[in-house]
Amino acid sequence: MTTAALHPDNDALAQDELIARGWAALPASYRMPEAAPTLQEAQAWCKRLAESHYENFHVASWFLPRALRPHFHAIYAYCRVSDDLGDEVGDRAQALALLDLWGRELDACYEGRARHPVFVALAPTIRSCSIPKEPFADLLTAFRQDQTVNRFGTMQQVLAYCRYSANPVGRLVLYACGYADEERFRLSDATCSALQLANFWQDVRVDYAKGRVYLPREDMQRFAVSDATIAGGVVTPAFRALMEYEVDYARRLFEQGLPLIGMVGRELALDLDLFSRGGLEILRAIERQNYDVLSARPAISKRSKLSLALRAVSGKALPFLRLGARPRGKAA
Repeated sequence: MTTAALHPDNDALAQDELIARGWAALPASYRMPEAAPTLQEAQAWCKRLAESHYENFHVASWFLPRALRPHFHAIYAYCRVSDDLGDEVGDRAQALALLDLWGRELDACYEGRARHPVFVALAPTIRSCSIPKEPFADLLTAFRQDQTVNRFGTMQQVLAYCRYSANPVGRLVLYACGYADEERFRLSDATCSALQLANFWQDVRVDYAKGRVYLPREDMQRFAVSDATIAGGVVTPAFRALMEYEVDYARRLFEQGLPLIGMVGRELALDLDLFSRGGLEILRAIERQNYDVLSARPAISKRSKLSLALRAVSGKALPFLRLGARPRGKAA
């Protein structure tokens, strides 16, 4: 029998201490309230979080039917807080304790015992949209994995990580908009994985400083690129060749997912068009820097963001301008 089994109260106290320290490292508003808020209060909390954290969210939400906005706010709030529990605490044990607590709160939500504003707001979304627990739980799997896994051997392993870290978000959005078929899920997964890869390639140096490398070891070895190149911050011809290969891979994934834009309603099509354009623009920004993501982080200018939003809105009014309407390989 283990020491923990002999002293369960001590173990529980230790977990409570980890949770308390974890909450202290996050915004005070994230903490578990003494009493559950009303649905109106919870929805207002999620709306504030969504519109204050995600600069593109309020632009896209202008075009969503009013009835869908609380669903999107609640889903976003769940994703945002879950991500912060794993990534913003700064201590592995504390992060894992908070993620386990968040998982128990997710279970409670599905059992009708929601207490945190996120779950109080999420409960009616789950009911009205018939959303299963799996995509919510999958995100927590990814954030737990972040605490223990920081390297990937192959691209398939990176994509397996995306299956938990990115793809559930697209599926949640589809559920909220009334879609639950495997073909749309498949196309959404391609888009979400492509977005995740674009962000990884944009943040190679940033992630390395955090002890994470998403470039597959197999690909690094094929192009004779070592960690020393990333650590040194000086791009070599071999590193440029590696990044060109990875950018091309991500672009092909985007192209696989583009048909989804033409398979959903006009409002959701706007969001999909906007985010696909944004992801592709990140890849173009990397190319404009000649694949040098080490000396400066490739970024999309405010002017480019506005242009992307306007082009997506034009696609709403003129469907033939949507990305998904373009011939394969001609995405803009």
